[in-house]
Amino acid sequence: MARQEPRDGLERELERLDGAPYGRYRGLAGAWRLGAGRTLRLVRAQADPFAPPGRVALRIDGREAGFDPELWATPVRRRALAGYLVRCAAREARGERAYHLDAGGQEVLDRSSCTVGADGSVTLRLGVSLPGPRRRIDGREAWRLLGPGLTRLADRALRAGALEAARVREFVETVEDAAALRAALPGLGLVGFVADGALLPRRSGADDRPARGAGVVPFRSPEELRVTVTLPNAGEVTGMGVPEGVTLIVGGGFHGKSTLLRALEAGVWDHVPGDGRERVAARADTVKLRAEDGRRVERVDLHAFVDHLPGGADTTDFSTDNASGSTSQAASLCEAVEAGARVLLIDEDTAATNLMIRDARMQALVAKEREPLTPLVDSVRSLHRDHGVSTVLVMGGSGDYLDVADRVIMMDAYRPADATARAREVAAVPTGRRAEAESFPGVVHRRPDPASLDATARGRTRIRSRGTDYLVFGEHEVDLRAVEQLTDGPQVTGVGLAVELLVRRGHLDGRRTLAEALDLLEADLAGPEGVAALLSVHDEDFAVPRRYEVAAAVNRLRALRVLR
Repeated sequence: MARQEPRDGLERELERLDGAPYGRYRGLAGAWRLGAGRTLRLVRAQADPFAPPGRVALRIDGREAGFDPELWATPVRRRALAGYLVRCAAREARGERAYHLDAGGQEVLDRSSCTVGADGSVTLRLGVSLPGPRRRIDGREAWRLLGPGLTRLADRALRAGALEAARVREFVETVEDAAALRAALPGLGLVGFVADGALLPRRSGADDRPARGAGVVPFRSPEELRVTVTLPNAGEVTGMGVPEGVTLIVGGGFHGKSTLLRALEAGVWDHVPGDGRERVAARADTVKLRAEDGRRVERVDLHAFVDHLPGGADTTDFSTDNASGSTSQAASLCEAVEAGARVLLIDEDTAATNLMIRDARMQALVAKEREPLTPLVDSVRSLHRDHGVSTVLVMGGSGDYLDVADRVIMMDAYRPADATARAREVAAVPTGRRAEAESFPGVVHRRPDPASLDATARGRTRIRSRGTDYLVFGEHEVDLRAVEQLTDGPQVTGVGLAVELLVRRGHLDGRRTLAEALDLLEADLAGPEGVAALLSVHDEDFAVPRRYEVAAAVNRLRALRVLR
């Protein structure tokens, strides 16, 4: 189909429609010129004044935008530049209640709200509440919003000449350095890195900005763990390297154990300058796990952790609509490894105790033949040795993990120390505990039935988020509260769109495993289409997700059926 050429005369057309029934806004769908090098596309008009805002896309060609080609020379730099520009646009639009822009938070993600093309062009996508008093078109006000209003926004927020060049470059280079640091970790034998001087505490559970005040302790690596990395822009940076294998983070309560783990959890994303975690990175294949009472599990091989259930259920092909804390965490671990995770993060505060450990006294009291659970402490080394999966655990209450740890980091008043040597001295004193497993056998790859992943409700595709907690997918609501690396509502929407894309493009066809389908999805999202692949499904705000959160949503969809 030939591309539609932009039309002239939007102001004239809105004058003609002034006072017409509100529904006639829909006749304006398509592209309109807004001066040299600028195109406004009305993607979708509102059905009535009380419906969700209409969607528009404002495109500024590369020459008009005028950014130095170095700033958009690579996909990472284009993502970073778009992240800066959408934040500028959101600040500029703050006083205009009719504009609805997704600028994101502390993380810099691929967002549909702003993209930079390989030609330097900039496209801003936003919602616009089209005016309609008494359900009649207000042509003059509509033109103010769509014409002069968006032109002014573009002039002040989307053009190089209006922005402080040093700040633009700082933002782009900060993101580029973070991405380079993350990519370098496997080659350095590390699963994570925390730069000296990083600020890890956040203001509150509801405010992800860095904490401030005299009590905030900048991070400083112990000498035994300090490494130096060379970044494209910052040059040599020192910090703590978290090695592959089994790492324990220990220490007293309120001394920063979970804060460090949460920083690594967020290290799969790039952050804005000034966040405090700009140079905190975790490998891209890092997944945080926790217990999740009540979740559904569909045909997962759990026999590494759960065996000989009293009811005789087959744990090599286990399903339940109401998992316990231990079975849910075991399932989440197997599902994460199935999806390709090679680093697991676990905090004992949110873990199932009986899956984590069974100490010598409990072994003496309850015979193994009466206990179907095999604790993680007995297979965590095999996960790394036999399958290349490292684990970082926050542990304050179970010393049995000292027997299996490769490295122990002690947090004391937010200051880390290498306690590995002392931990080995402690572990040398026998406790009488016996290992209950010799190895982790691996995971069984499953083939989801694409017919069970239906995003339609009443004949229409229905995908939307309810914050970071729930994904509405067709007739179903997917509980994602335990998927802790999701950043915001638009990314949850992106997860739903990715699941729909897996089905729509035939990546999930009943023959491919979930991991194979996720490989194809990643190729789509990393290829020339990028964000446009998901825009083909949905024109609302979204952020591009990782494969691991997509897999988590598939596994938590209560309609899921798995073929064997």
